[in-house]
Amino acid sequence: MPREFTRAERVSDAIQQELAALIRSEVRDPRVGMVNVNEVQISRDLAYGKVFVSFVDERDQSQIDEAINALNGASGYLRKLLASSITLRIVPKISFIFDESGRRGQHLSALIDRAMSADKASQAAADDDAPQAGGEEQ
Repeated sequence: MPREFTRAERVSDAIQQELAALIRSEVRDPRVGMVNVNEVQISRDLAYGKVFVSFVDERDQSQIDEAINALNGASGYLRKLLASSITLRIVPKISFIFDESGRRGQHLSALIDRAMSADKASQAAADDDAPQAGGEEQ
């Protein structure tokens, strides 16, 4: 039997789609830039929401903090726009949080690639040091 989705999950999906479009079209702050809305978590009473975002371009921690502060500063405006586009009795208060899962995944992938290349290099060195079979003994 398929799993049924809760109201909070359906609302979070709708808010995620709408917020992605609103940030792209309505937020003009140059500190924000291009944003991916990765996930929206809504409380069970639909009063509060956490919006997990990542940025398309490479940024250092101070630029990330500035962009998150800019998004949190615009959260009231975005909430007002959400209220006009999504029909809800209560539009959740939203707060933006930087999602480091993409950055962490790239770092882990680089570590795995480095370990694999080191393993191949050590295997090749071991094969070169092994005595050659056949031909030298007569």
